[in-house]
Amino acid sequence: MDNPVTRISVRNLVEFILQSGDLDNRRGTIDKDAMLKGSRLHRKLQKQMGGDYRAEVALRMNCSYEDLDIRLEGRADGIFTEDEVVWIDEIKGIYGNVEQMEEPVKVHKAQAMCYGYIYGVQEGLSKIGIQMTYANLETEVVKRFREVISIEELKEWYQKLLDEYHKWLSYQKKWKEERNYSLQSLEFPFFYREGQRKMVSSVYHAIGASRQIFIQAPTGVGKTMSTIFPAVRAVGEGKGETIFYLTAKTITRTVAQEAFEVLREKGMKYKVVTITAKEKLCFMDETKCDPVHCPYARGHFDRVNDAVYELWTTKSRYDRETIREQAEKWQVCPFEMCLDLSLWVDAVICDYNYVFDPTVHLKRFFGEGAGGDYVFLIDEAHNLAERGREMYSASICREDAVRVRKVMKERAPRLYRSLGKLDKQLKELQVDCGNYLVLPGTGSITMTILKVQGEFDAFLEAHKDVELEDEVRKFYFDIRNFLNIAELIDENYVVYAENGEDGLFRLKLFCVNPAVNLGEYLKKGRSAVFFSATLLPMSYYRKLLSNRQDDYGIYVESPFSQKNRCILNAGDVSSLYSRRGYEEYHKIAEYIAKTVWQRKGNYMVFFPSYKMLEEVYAVYEEEFSVNWVKCICQNSSMKEQEREEFLQEFEQNQESLVAFCIMGGIFSEGIDLLGEKLIGAILVGTGLPQLGNEREILRSFYTENGENGFDYAYRYPGMNKVLQAAGRVIRTREDHGVILLLDERFRQREYSNLFPVEWNDRKTCTLSNVEAQLQKFWESIPDKISHKL
Repeated sequence: MDNPVTRISVRNLVEFILQSGDLDNRRGTIDKDAMLKGSRLHRKLQKQMGGDYRAEVALRMNCSYEDLDIRLEGRADGIFTEDEVVWIDEIKGIYGNVEQMEEPVKVHKAQAMCYGYIYGVQEGLSKIGIQMTYANLETEVVKRFREVISIEELKEWYQKLLDEYHKWLSYQKKWKEERNYSLQSLEFPFFYREGQRKMVSSVYHAIGASRQIFIQAPTGVGKTMSTIFPAVRAVGEGKGETIFYLTAKTITRTVAQEAFEVLREKGMKYKVVTITAKEKLCFMDETKCDPVHCPYARGHFDRVNDAVYELWTTKSRYDRETIREQAEKWQVCPFEMCLDLSLWVDAVICDYNYVFDPTVHLKRFFGEGAGGDYVFLIDEAHNLAERGREMYSASICREDAVRVRKVMKERAPRLYRSLGKLDKQLKELQVDCGNYLVLPGTGSITMTILKVQGEFDAFLEAHKDVELEDEVRKFYFDIRNFLNIAELIDENYVVYAENGEDGLFRLKLFCVNPAVNLGEYLKKGRSAVFFSATLLPMSYYRKLLSNRQDDYGIYVESPFSQKNRCILNAGDVSSLYSRRGYEEYHKIAEYIAKTVWQRKGNYMVFFPSYKMLEEVYAVYEEEFSVNWVKCICQNSSMKEQEREEFLQEFEQNQESLVAFCIMGGIFSEGIDLLGEKLIGAILVGTGLPQLGNEREILRSFYTENGENGFDYAYRYPGMNKVLQAAGRVIRTREDHGVILLLDERFRQREYSNLFPVEWNDRKTCTLSNVEAQLQKFWESIPDKISHKL
């Protein structure tokens, strides 16, 4: 039987095996402009070398081992003969002063050595010349380094390089065989709930057919296990490789970890890494990834491969604690080590941005030209629409440009002048702007920003050890992001300028519909599963999240009895702006009181804004508070510890608790308060986003494109918040609770059509009869604990 063949480029191999030195993120990655300049300079230098010079010579070589073959391939920049010596030329364009270079960069030279060995063997040479050509991208000043090496010497070096890489591939092959064998007999770990078998089957077939599927599945179906189980089974049968479980919140990442752990207990062998935000993994008080500020950055690349290999080959679950412990042991950056480890595991649990964000995505998987047999499991997929808009939008702030210009005046005169031109152009826009102004495009501003970035890069390359102020560094990355997003602009974008409420003037590239951009990353994989308890209406989410025509969707019905919960819609109260005032706040406060008085327990009340929350809370405390009901309020600046303490209140044994929260906020989705921890949710208003420039731009955009603009900009996002908040109440078969919808607009067809099918038993109430209806419901529920008043 033929060995499996692993292909790898010369560049990727030497950068992986021979990486060394410090981690230093003070500079951005090479941008497209620099790559274009480099390509032009390559071609220019190649032409200057004369007719004997062969440019872009494709080379490849196989190396066979007992268990697999490695195929190394790439293109030598040039091959030529001089004084009876064949030379391999490797050209590198840089912004730095090439005349000050004393030797070539190790990995650059290693590329040329690989090409030299391959060509030397193929041509039967005994020696070969290695020429490193460095050229400044701005001045085009050139410096060359030359060395003649025997093929015999290169052979020993080359074999050692491939042997080191084979070590990784050999373990990976053995592990996958072991993994796939463990999956053959893997069974679903629980008794199937109603709807769960349908979901598992649909996910499995979607992955097998390399399709995308949208799943609306209510809380309690067990969505996490119902997507992970069929995905790992599909991988075990060769219908996929790396699974990416994508989430918007930390709590859902924890749930996914636990699901994989349950399957491990059933015999599954699977290596799973959870990527935690850099700030949460970092050992230092301040996250600065450079050798000056961080001891773990010093010599990071000298040690990180050994750290990753040891962890990868000895463990299978890589959570935050495991990553930090290994990084501490090897004295490397835990975040970067975690990213390196992700290349070798079977599943990656991470935030959306590690896949979709053009600035921070995992370039190892999703960079230009990358791709694979990936399976995307996208949890709480309703969040991806707004997140997508954020990821693919960019802005430039005039006031930031002015501040940075002042700071850099003496240090970088050319940059100072370029920023002056940018300021002038933005100022001209600002004069005609008013509140906001939709523009046909960015005009010549993009070219000016491109010039600014070029000057910035030249300055940074010439002053590698300079410590930039935070505002300067931020502005540098802002302009890089602006230029990257500018290349994506199409009919799904609106370019506009605005005088913001914060007093700052911005030019913004606003991605109105992120489907095309998201699709570019989804195409790099095999299949995608979008699932959520609130994907209604599904047509809306399909248009915002996918541009494929063969997507399909399923609706999974609730496994819970309608008798376990009571849904009431108040017909005599409203959260409309025109109705807000003491009278309406008094009604809302009275509804809260009458609900809590019917049954002791924990309740959450969700408001559309902090202002309304505070106003109603004040009325409630003044007129309806009783000593056996404790009230707590969410605030806009809660730290992680405060959030945990807020949720811990639901674990206490006080008689009753009322938590005043924000609809769409941190406590309205992704939290599990099971059983008696929460018995009621009161939803104030339809969740409509506040009026703003971007909301109005969205409304206009979709209206002009033949849709109901109000639905797309306001109603659909608002109702999603409502349904998410309501979903906190019933989480298991044993849960009982009430859901109060406090807004008369819920009775309108435009809103009621967006309710789940299982809400068809909701009833209307008023202040005069809400207590009677609640009493009737609670009397039908067995009273495990004495809740009656």
